Amino acid sequence: MPHRTYGEIVEAISATGLVPRGGIRVQSSDAVPEISPGQTARTLILVGNAGPGMWQRFSQARRETMVTLDEWSEEVITGLAARLQARALFPFTRPYLPFQAWAQKAEPCFVSPIAMSIHHEYGLWHAYRGALAFAEPIEVPQSAVDVSPCATCADQPCLSACPVDAFSGADYDTEACATHLSSSDQVDCMSHGCRARRACPVGTRYVYEPAQAQFHMDAFLRARQEF
Repeated sequence: MPHRTYGEIVEAISATGLVPRGGIRVQSSDAVPEISPGQTARTLILVGNAGPGMWQRFSQARRETMVTLDEWSEEVITGLAARLQARALFPFTRPYLPFQAWAQKAEPCFVSPIAMSIHHEYGLWHAYRGALAFAEPIEVPQSAVDVSPCATCADQPCLSACPVDAFSGADYDTEACATHLSSSDQVDCMSHGCRARRACPVGTRYVYEPAQAQFHMDAFLRARQEF
């Protein structure tokens, strides 16, 4: 069995334009699939994005091959898994895996007042594109941060920034959001991203550039139409 360090895995992930998003020593309650029949996963390293690196790499591939983001993520992370002798797992394939639960164990991630996952450094400008499951135990760093940045945000501007008050009730009003984005006066939210998300003071240096923001808003609308 190969001996890898967390640093070596981080270096391999970072070289793809993706971001290493922490890891966990797997427990049975984590519901991590087996590496292969009878071979239990003992370490899980999450892979995602924050900042412009992933978007730049994906945009180039998209221009050349018209690949989707999920297809690009699957190709890149499957390639990483082959090189690192791990199993690639994804949040967009069924049966859906508990990525959010894994994330909250792996990193200082918390549920924000608008229900999005907030990271103490990246704010609301991050996502998970996959994970690498390893058969061997690997020492992974543990964060000392255990309190959400929202706990000390007295104003919580995210709750009042939405032009259609989609976050003013107990739940996120997806219908109001989608209707607004589909209307003629949606230019700001579509071109620059969710206004509530942009109101958050955490992680502003990772805010998505306009092209990336519009890509994700378009994807949200398509998903709503398919649903």
